[in-house]
Amino acid sequence: MTLSKPWNWALSENPAWLEPSDEGRAIAERWKNHGVESVLDFGCGLGRHAIFFAQRGFRVSAFDLSQDAVDHLNAWAKRENLPIKTETADMLNLPYSDNAFDAIFAFHTVFHTDSVGIRKIINEIKRVLKPKGQLYLTLGSKETWAFRDAGFPKIDANTIVKIEDGPENGIPHVFVDFDDIPRLFAGFSLINVRHVDHCLFNGKPRNSKHYFIEASLN
Repeated sequence: MTLSKPWNWALSENPAWLEPSDEGRAIAERWKNHGVESVLDFGCGLGRHAIFFAQRGFRVSAFDLSQDAVDHLNAWAKRENLPIKTETADMLNLPYSDNAFDAIFAFHTVFHTDSVGIRKIINEIKRVLKPKGQLYLTLGSKETWAFRDAGFPKIDANTIVKIEDGPENGIPHVFVDFDDIPRLFAGFSLINVRHVDHCLFNGKPRNSKHYFIEASLN
């Protein structure tokens, strides 16, 4: 299993990392209507979703492997007077007790590992979610450019390491097919699985496909 590596946020200039995703906005509304109270922003980055969920009244915890990212979120939360609990932590070994959260939001985070790591991460998610807890996450698709066409070095049958300028240089990315999803999420009820192509990336055409997965722990 490869060691986890944080993003180098000093090399990220994309303002999108400061705005909540459309998916985050939609799931917050759905969870609010279903009585969710505690949410873990899983691999929070600069904090765009942690801030958004806290503004909407959820009790929010957040973690990231990057200390710079956590510091950014702490400063942002202080300016907004939002009580977000933060940790600098590795998703392979979460610093939370069993059955700690009503819901987990993991947007473009859990696939920063390899084939062994992704199974351990999902087991950690199971551990810290309450029974019937809600999960929303994304996984990279094997149909995407980075896995199929980019020529990045592979470290196992499902995992490449990005070697390009930017915040993700040197970070592993594991990819899946649709048939992998039910196996990975044994113990969950899959509510919705979408396969989405972000065909324009940073203003340039590119095949970048992800699975968007909504599930409930059994």
